[in-house]
Amino acid sequence: MSDWEMWAVIGVLCVATAATRSSFWMIGHRVSIPPRVQEMLRYAPACALVAIVAPDILVDGQGQVQLALANPKLLAGAAALGFYLWRRSMLLTIVFGMAVFTLLRVLHVFGPSA
Repeated sequence: MSDWEMWAVIGVLCVATAATRSSFWMIGHRVSIPPRVQEMLRYAPACALVAIVAPDILVDGQGQVQLALANPKLLAGAAALGFYLWRRSMLLTIVFGMAVFTLLRVLHVFGPSA
């Protein structure tokens, strides 16, 4: 790829990024989102978070699903869920879940390979 082609690709990507990110700002209130879609979009952040966290908690390094109680990530996740339901604080839940997971690993509750 020559230099001008590389700069052309960078320029096109800049324009595409600017257009997609500013489209909602430029359109403004001219387009209305139906109430049903707005209602569904309320759950998008929670779904994205579950899609990121669940595979890390449930799948081991070999790609096998680990639902046994010998899975320290699963136990820490369950403890964090319980803590969140009790306190309703996202930041404290993250700290608590990581503290439980670290303690399980440091204390070698499930052996040194866990």
